[in-house]
Amino acid sequence: MDLEFYKKQAQQKQKDHKKFLEGLKKKPPKNLDYLVLEKHEETFEEIDCLSCANCCKTTGPLYTEKDIERISKHLRMKQADFESKFLRVDEDNDKVLQNLPCFFLNDDNTCSIYDVRPKACREYPHTDRKKIYQINNLTIKNTLICPATYVFVEKLRKVLDK
Repeated sequence: MDLEFYKKQAQQKQKDHKKFLEGLKKKPPKNLDYLVLEKHEETFEEIDCLSCANCCKTTGPLYTEKDIERISKHLRMKQADFESKFLRVDEDNDKVLQNLPCFFLNDDNTCSIYDVRPKACREYPHTDRKKIYQINNLTIKNTLICPATYVFVEKLRKVLDK
């Protein structure tokens, strides 16, 4: 996976992507949710997250109280111990990882807590979301981190940018 290639492409097309996504927000096609899901599935048939894991290496998820409860139970740790060992409170008052890459990322790009991973990880990169135009800024940001998000936006543009 050539991360630099995808990042450069995403940077070059950022204005186009922004304009395209803003257009979806102003006038969403009737079948948008269906097309989003279809392009999401196509994208992840082509791109294997395990060949990349850039999100786990560069971007920490937010940890909800439910995430902390579930993961600490899985690890047989007290919640307070889990938080002090792995998490910190960021400038937005969110609980996030102390360090990157993610502590739970294995050498083969798999996740050691995959079955109980945080909600933010489960939903990333949010390309299968209904009313995708509600998260335009996040989608643009994710094109710079996640090659699949870049490919997804390009696929959606091909279909809708007439």
